[in-house]
Amino acid sequence: MREIVFDTETTGLSPAGGDRMVEIGCIEMIGRVETGRHFHCYFNPDRPMPSEAEAVHGLSDIFLSDKPRFADKAEELLEFIGDAPLVAHNAGFDFGFLNHELEQCGRMAVSMSRMVDTLVLARSRHPGAKHSLDALCTRFGVDRSQRVKHGALLDAQLLAQVYIELTGGRQIGLGLVAAAPSAAGEPLATAETVNRPVREARPHAAAPEEVARHRAFVARIVNPLWDRFFAPTSERGAA
Repeated sequence: MREIVFDTETTGLSPAGGDRMVEIGCIEMIGRVETGRHFHCYFNPDRPMPSEAEAVHGLSDIFLSDKPRFADKAEELLEFIGDAPLVAHNAGFDFGFLNHELEQCGRMAVSMSRMVDTLVLARSRHPGAKHSLDALCTRFGVDRSQRVKHGALLDAQLLAQVYIELTGGRQIGLGLVAAAPSAAGEPLATAETVNRPVREARPHAAAPEEVARHRAFVARIVNPLWDRFFAPTSERGAA
């Protein structure tokens, strides 16, 4: 099954209040295996970046000033995500901004039925624990050392690894799922697809000299335990 793990960065918390999406990062997975394909883009929000938001993701007005508008990249984004389920952490937030941007440029909103929320999964699996992306990376041993500030593509890459752990762990890739295509479009190797040479069966029978040495060794054992159970029938009867 094809899934898209994604994350967004924004100018604030409320698309209805005028906040805009300024970055999106999407990671393609097939059979819960990353394929190497991704979509990543920054957007000019056509509004000033609040200092509070810039402190979170580091995207300044100057940096975003020459970036495309969302409408310029909407078709490319929609083509990439296709009809796959969309996985995000606190997914209602990201869906809210994604659909707001789509509606602003006259596109159909993405159905909420496609939403997979890893925050809900984490709360169900680990009730009472911390469920931030940082906390989940720590719990599952996902390296987040490069996450100095929030970034949509980096966070989507981290979330993809967390999602694997939340839905079965690394064992799902041990030949139990269909092979995912690589970045070049070719299937990744699995236990079924690897072309290994056929080897002749190895001999398992003992050589005659080995049998002779074994019998000589056994004959030297005094009062062996197995004689109590495997003595000749006549001896057992006499006993």
